Amino acid sequence: MATGRTHRPATRSRGIPEATVARLPLYLRALTALSERSVPTVSSEELAAAAGVNSAKLRKDFSYLGSYGTRGVGYDVEYLVYQISRELGLTQDWPVVIVGIGNLGAALANYGGFASRGFRVAALIDADPAMAGKPVAGIAVQHTDELEHIIESNGVSIGVIATPAGAAQQVCERLVAAGVTSILNFAPTVLTVPDGVDVRKVDLSIELQILAFHEQRKAGEEGGPESGGPAAAARAAAVVADDRKGPDGDMPAVMPA
Repeated sequence: MATGRTHRPATRSRGIPEATVARLPLYLRALTALSERSVPTVSSEELAAAAGVNSAKLRKDFSYLGSYGTRGVGYDVEYLVYQISRELGLTQDWPVVIVGIGNLGAALANYGGFASRGFRVAALIDADPAMAGKPVAGIAVQHTDELEHIIESNGVSIGVIATPAGAAQQVCERLVAAGVTSILNFAPTVLTVPDGVDVRKVDLSIELQILAFHEQRKAGEEGGPESGGPAAAARAAAVVADDRKGPDGDMPAVMPA
């Protein structure tokens, strides 16, 4: 059986701040790119620029890992890749289930970045009986009636919800009751979970609305009605509202970073 449920990353017990944990994947992505180019060492300034943070923050973050680099040399790229991967729990197999195989769920199932980052899509689940047995990304879709059995038999502790908003909470409750303790939520709704369950939310419409806000402010500063302003922001909001659902009732496909 997979080990995803029996081992948890050590970040909280070791007192690493949540803000630092949130930046570790950024460092890992930058370091992985350096490793693929066979770069042996990197300075804090170079790595910070690649990760989009300042070097003082990076050095502080790495101090929580016990990595301080070598003066005049920098950080060993391969060792940092291993160290951060270990801290994030990526040195083991994490089976994941995706619930809701519409446009978005299918796109997530086809995303190749999961396997390369330590996550294995163990099952695809959908409530539509017509979807049962259909292959998506080489995996046969299973009906939600099998949800609890699938989670138990695969040792799943991470679930991805890509259902319409109205079904998300019920799916969430079933996942939690079956033993899932971490959820990535793509449904456009806020989930209620008990203590001990972590939820990360990805909402394309919110990100677009934030961008519309900034566009409106930039247009206001330029003072040109032709370049934007409230009307442009309203149009952007309308586009968001129209695009929140695809033909299967899901949000448009979004690829994780």
